Amino acid sequence: MKNIRFVWILWPSFIVAAFANGVFFTLFDPQELMVLGEPVMLTRIAVYSIGFFAFWAVTAAASALTCFIQRSAAQVNQCPLEPGERPAGCPKREESGGCC
Repeated sequence: MKNIRFVWILWPSFIVAAFANGVFFTLFDPQELMVLGEPVMLTRIAVYSIGFFAFWAVTAAASALTCFIQRSAAQVNQCPLEPGERPAGCPKREESGGCC
């Protein structure tokens, strides 16, 4: 299940990053961009690539946050330990589910 979450995060963010990159560089010329008051001294392809990966990172973070927030209470409160490995005094030590 965890591997599928990477697909849920990376694929939509890739599509959105490609779209955002196209829109952004349609409006702004890479050779006229300024960073901290200095012109960017990179080739157009380098600026396009950096822009794409920056958009991809931001949109992947947004998708990851969405996956994190959408977890159910049962997923959040699930005990990662097997019943026999739970500490003494845990009310769920003898049960197979729940959290200690």
